[in-house]
Amino acid sequence: MKQLSLLLLLSIFALPLSAQQTQKPMLYGSSWMAVTGKPMAATAGAMIFQEGGNAVDAACAMLAATCTMWDTLSWGGETQALIYDPRTHKVIAINAMGVAPTGATTAFFKSKGYNFPPEYGPLAATTPGTPGGLIYMLIHYGKMSLAQVLAPAMHMAAGYAIEAQAANTIERDKEMLKQWPYSKKVFLTHLGEKREAPEAGEIFVQKDLLATLTKMVAAESAALKKGKSREEALMAAYDCFYKGDIAREFVRGSQEQGGLITMQDLAKWKPIEEEPLMVNYKGIDVYKLQQWTQGPAMLQALNILENFDLKNMGYNSPKYIHTLYQAMNLSFADRDFYYGDPYTNTAQPMKGLLSKEYAKQRASLIQYNNNDPHIGPGNPYPFEGKQNPYINLLKTRGFEMDTTKRNFAPTHDLGNNTPKDLYQDRLWRGTTSIEAADKEGWVVSVTPSGGWLPACIAGNTGIGMSQRMQSFVLDSALNPFNVVAPGKRPRVTLSPSLFLKDGKPFLSAAVQGGDTQDQNLLQFFLNVAEFGMTVQKATEAANFNTNQLWLSLGGTKTADREPKPGQILLNNNTTEAVRNELKKMGYVLSFAERTSGPINAIYFDWKHGSLWGGSSNHGEDYGIGW
Repeated sequence: MKQLSLLLLLSIFALPLSAQQTQKPMLYGSSWMAVTGKPMAATAGAMIFQEGGNAVDAACAMLAATCTMWDTLSWGGETQALIYDPRTHKVIAINAMGVAPTGATTAFFKSKGYNFPPEYGPLAATTPGTPGGLIYMLIHYGKMSLAQVLAPAMHMAAGYAIEAQAANTIERDKEMLKQWPYSKKVFLTHLGEKREAPEAGEIFVQKDLLATLTKMVAAESAALKKGKSREEALMAAYDCFYKGDIAREFVRGSQEQGGLITMQDLAKWKPIEEEPLMVNYKGIDVYKLQQWTQGPAMLQALNILENFDLKNMGYNSPKYIHTLYQAMNLSFADRDFYYGDPYTNTAQPMKGLLSKEYAKQRASLIQYNNNDPHIGPGNPYPFEGKQNPYINLLKTRGFEMDTTKRNFAPTHDLGNNTPKDLYQDRLWRGTTSIEAADKEGWVVSVTPSGGWLPACIAGNTGIGMSQRMQSFVLDSALNPFNVVAPGKRPRVTLSPSLFLKDGKPFLSAAVQGGDTQDQNLLQFFLNVAEFGMTVQKATEAANFNTNQLWLSLGGTKTADREPKPGQILLNNNTTEAVRNELKKMGYVLSFAERTSGPINAIYFDWKHGSLWGGSSNHGEDYGIGW
């Protein structure tokens, strides 16, 4: 009997992935689809849809709900979005990334002994972007009022049953949280007891946050009573946060704890609507945010991979894994040196970086039989008819690539977990994703982040401050475009995706996981486009990750961020034959049970007029369709 069971198990693993059942069911809908990182947040989106909101309204409600749940982000963090507008048939991008505050200079951080800005606390904070981004999206693309969209989040702030994930994270990080008086007040509900954090399922009340959200809604309501337009009323709520009582308390609380943010920093900041970047991969238009994110790295990788017959290599064969690994290394090497805030430096060579000709040159560097540990940035400037102003900096760039100095998981996600839990914790924390679509044709893809636990709360606002300053560099040899300066946006990992085919939405997708985001999204897309997987199978399919890149998060020393050449994370089910081939190519292997990343996605079935939702089996991500 045992032999029969073993044979059956082996036969299951021998099936192609497209023939296997998924652990989560496919979601189907004809009217709308809401998928995000938290079940309660997906419910918030469903509530708004049922009340007549469109996909933008629902996405904003899901954003507000996830921010109120703390584990992966909070209200003081950053937001960005890709939105398909069915009225214009165009994809637009929302940039609601905060900026470095007054006084945030390289000299300031180096005087404190840092090689990178800190991971946690008030000095890690950029200006809040999420409230402004949410209101901007509502004004221009939503239908509902702020009061309607914030209603689920306000209900939660008044008291909701906290999930085990967040409650246990608070307990794990309680010593750090005790450094900050306002965080200690909010999070440690049982101060002095053995367990000082809330218990799973305990009704968690956030009076200060509720008061902040109530002030914003009251400002909208007062403006409407005065006969103001919907847009003017929403802007009144915006000004309440960035220029009024909330701003004053936020700044006071930040500065009391050693932060740098000023009233002028908040008043000057604004969300930006911008053109997304796009490449076409075999007839599919792939849209990403601009180079203040890492999104273009996926576009570069697709341009490189277009030069290879991936389908004939076979899904996750040694040749396939090797080719993708090298393509990702090439594109991430360019990311690490050339990407940065386009609003403070316009010289980033994005035209050259995204040209098909440059991709062919980069593809020609791939060594077919072994990993190249010396992959570095290329020279894209000639591909846009220019000379590289940083060629001498590239020549002198000489950081040691020591493979023994750094853990595989970013330092900021290590916590006190045991080694076997590090990778899963890395993917589950720090960010979430939001996907929404409706029958009118609106599509929204968001990867909001910032202010994750352990968060430093600014005064009596209930608002956790961002930790995104750590994504800046202090040395131009690392990246001349991403050196910290007041008013500048850091180059972040946040990277939603939209895909159009024949001029219509084909897929939307996003994933959490820092530097792994565009690695996992690249493989998810190829799972669908090259291997014909359904959207649910593609979200669950085993991916691999490279760590041959400079980390964007974690650690204040250079040694914390250095690349680990050849380091690869594989799924536990990788066969011995594949493992042996990769070892021969010079790879250093590590393994995890689930390597898909918590991908959320929507597929548009134009044949039947339906929406298909996918949510990976890697965490708490959840969706609802109707």
